[in-house]
Amino acid sequence: MRFATLLLPVLALFMFAGPVEARKAPLADPAPVAVPAGLTADQVTKDIKRALIGRGWVVSEEQPGNILATLNLREHVAKVRVTWDAREIRITYVDSTNLEYSERKGTRYIHPNYLGWVKNIATDMGTNLQLSATE
Repeated sequence: MRFATLLLPVLALFMFAGPVEARKAPLADPAPVAVPAGLTADQVTKDIKRALIGRGWVVSEEQPGNILATLNLREHVAKVRVTWDAREIRITYVDSTNLEYSERKGTRYIHPNYLGWVKNIATDMGTNLQLSATE
């Protein structure tokens, strides 16, 4: 009887911890997006902003080669920094709210939806750049 009394809280802990951990994925910033040769800084900036705004992100800070963007989706908030030069664009995680961000043993974790949102803007940036390069 005593064993069962000790075992029940442990099982309950695993039952409640399991689903939360299942909703997390390792956080990895997307691969850099290549900037086609011949585009001006203004064209690259415009294509980046078009991708962000098209997916519901808000540009909250902007400097040459550097944008801070925020996505507010229901009760979730994600912030990324987009940096670029003449060769590539990089998207890096800055902060989030209600996306279960955590760090464990040097590995960052986040809700998998974040990874999809960032992948979408990276894909859109690449598409926009390619279209600008063909004009």
